[in-house]
Amino acid sequence: MTLSVTFALLTGIVSACSGPSEETGPSVAAVRADDAAGGGTPPAQQARTQQATHAPLVRTTHAPLVRSRPVRVAVPAIFIEAPIEPLGLDKAGRLGAPPLSRPMAVGWHRRGPSPGEAGTAVLVGHRDTSTGPAIFLNLKSLHRGDTVKVTRADRRVAVFTVDEVKTYTKDKFPDDKVYGATGRPELRLMTCGGRFDKKSGYSANVVVFAHLTSMKKRAA
Repeated sequence: MTLSVTFALLTGIVSACSGPSEETGPSVAAVRADDAAGGGTPPAQQARTQQATHAPLVRTTHAPLVRSRPVRVAVPAIFIEAPIEPLGLDKAGRLGAPPLSRPMAVGWHRRGPSPGEAGTAVLVGHRDTSTGPAIFLNLKSLHRGDTVKVTRADRRVAVFTVDEVKTYTKDKFPDDKVYGATGRPELRLMTCGGRFDKKSGYSANVVVFAHLTSMKKRAA
């Protein structure tokens, strides 16, 4: 990537959901634990004030927030609300994922920015498991203008607006576009997509691009 920060890259990809179905197909009947909800190689740790060298700064509708751990995410357009779990790296150097036993949980790349902080925060979730649909089953149905609300430990709710939803095959995953800084606080929601193969898992990743548009204070 061409970023004006120094960081180590993950040696693998996000380890998460899987199942033998296409994006529009039925629920799963099997699981590959090494399939990926996220793709490419996100930075293991990012500077808090990173800037992209390949794109000019973009004025956001809300200033960046201070760092604070996210605790819950809500996406009204697809009727989901879920707890957020911090994710680290596994022994293979890959970003982990919520356990398959908790398919309705969402994971946060804790060594990157927190949602609302300067930079690009990343949330990942399972699409499905052997027991049926998971939290991000309908992620691809989001549209430009939909909102994503992330409740943080500081009792602020960071509100993001969806810019676009893309599906990328894993061999053509655009690291710069997905993980690179844009000059404003951004958020990525990621899960599996494309066709399922019993040997290789899902063929693609669904990525939702969103940016911070407002902040609300949660009542005590």
